[in-house]
Amino acid sequence: MLLSKTNIEQKLSKARNKQILSEDARMKEVYNILSNVDDELERIEQNVITSNGRPNNNFNVNILDSSRIYHVDEIKQICIDYRLRFLDTKYFKGPIPAEALSKIKSLEKEHNLEIQGFKIIAPSKLFKLEDKDDPLLFAPIGNGYHYLIHQWGNDLHPFRKLLMWPFKSIVNLAILVLLMSTITTMLIPDGLFSKTNSNAQFWILNFFMFKCIASVVIFYGFAMGKNFNPAIWNSKYFNS
Repeated sequence: MLLSKTNIEQKLSKARNKQILSEDARMKEVYNILSNVDDELERIEQNVITSNGRPNNNFNVNILDSSRIYHVDEIKQICIDYRLRFLDTKYFKGPIPAEALSKIKSLEKEHNLEIQGFKIIAPSKLFKLEDKDDPLLFAPIGNGYHYLIHQWGNDLHPFRKLLMWPFKSIVNLAILVLLMSTITTMLIPDGLFSKTNSNAQFWILNFFMFKCIASVVIFYGFAMGKNFNPAIWNSKYFNS
């Protein structure tokens, strides 16, 4: 006699039918569970989007991932190098992904606390309008240390650090302007201003080009209210 194969789904259905709870009661219980989950995520989202800074969260240090702990000095250096900002999440205008909220929920459960005081690293534009670069969400631990919770979006452009180098200091910017003026001077055809070429003529033209380019850069800087990276990495003001 051949024995029929066991259908696990049928066995599971029979086991469920033996339970005391009716279908209506079961659905109500599931609904309550899901409602509680939604309430939890909504609470976490509100904590994130209204975060106004907090010195620390009482994490259980023994179960923290040490590779995700960063000091504010390290964060500052990266922000300066790549012209990013490190601000309270209440200033952040982009969406907070569901995955980030789920990670916060898991962390709260593991450490038995309500995490607050969220901060975020992101390009300046993301603190004014939606964009697609890569924000990093942090929670403060205390003493200048922060715990990286989640990163999302696209990676920064590979040349962003190089492109933002001139904005690190006025010296860097002056070097760039000098380099641009020298290259521009070298592109001027020989004999355009004089029949004979000389070193004096080259440096006079170079100085003229330097003044022209520097004037444009200074005008743009004042007109747009721009500032250097060390001054804006943790600035909450629009024109910086």
